[in-house]
Amino acid sequence: MTDARRPLQIVDPDDPRIAAYRGIRERDLVRHQKRFIAEGTSVLRVLAGQRRFGIESALILENRFAGVADILGMLPAKTRVYVASSDVIDAIAGFPMHRGVLAVGLRRDDADAAPDTARRWRTVVALSEIANHDNMGAIFRNAAALGADAVLMDAQSCDPLYRKALRVSVGAVLTVPWHRFGHADAMLDWLETNGFALAGLSPRGDAALENWEPPAKVALVLGTEGPGLPDHVMDRTQTLRIAMANGFDSLNVATSAALVLHHVRNARAGRASG
Repeated sequence: MTDARRPLQIVDPDDPRIAAYRGIRERDLVRHQKRFIAEGTSVLRVLAGQRRFGIESALILENRFAGVADILGMLPAKTRVYVASSDVIDAIAGFPMHRGVLAVGLRRDDADAAPDTARRWRTVVALSEIANHDNMGAIFRNAAALGADAVLMDAQSCDPLYRKALRVSVGAVLTVPWHRFGHADAMLDWLETNGFALAGLSPRGDAALENWEPPAKVALVLGTEGPGLPDHVMDRTQTLRIAMANGFDSLNVATSAALVLHHVRNARAGRASG
């Protein structure tokens, strides 16, 4: 266990020990160094409590240290813990860091490995071209809260380990299994091969959500806001629509995911108790 009572003081923003935090160059970290930035107390707590991803270090604002000492005590013994003043942390990050709680996680190969637990999955969220980090994080948060077994995505979707997506997910990216495919058709092929029915969400959907009986194994296929799912993807799915007030024709994609996941959860609970 880390001795959270003995952090290392950082007084120089150019200290090489905290190079990974400097400017928070996320694209370089995630794509080339296989690292990612975790921000905020809630995300740090999840990171400290899981074992899928490693933890290289933590950088904490001096006046926040006491409040996260219990979390720091959960970190592996080799994890370096640094503290710094607000001026130094702001200079390191390149902008005001109001939360003052950062960590560098290590992305392991199993984050990109082919899913090996799919035989136990019943509900999967499948994403096509989700490029907005807020939406990505919110989808993961909804998936965790409403019992989805995994989130799959194509290569055109943004990386869930980017700092903003991870923060919005409140750490769910670290606990919900996920896998990236080269393109949407490969993802749908894999789902069908593994026995999943495909349900595509669109305002143009053929069936109303409230009348839909979820199959035993289902993948909820979601596309980016605006264009939505491409026609060639829609053609492979049972299309669903969510009823909305007159004069409005769309919902935020993460909200749509939550509504459908809630419907699936309730429908299955009703069958189990019936």
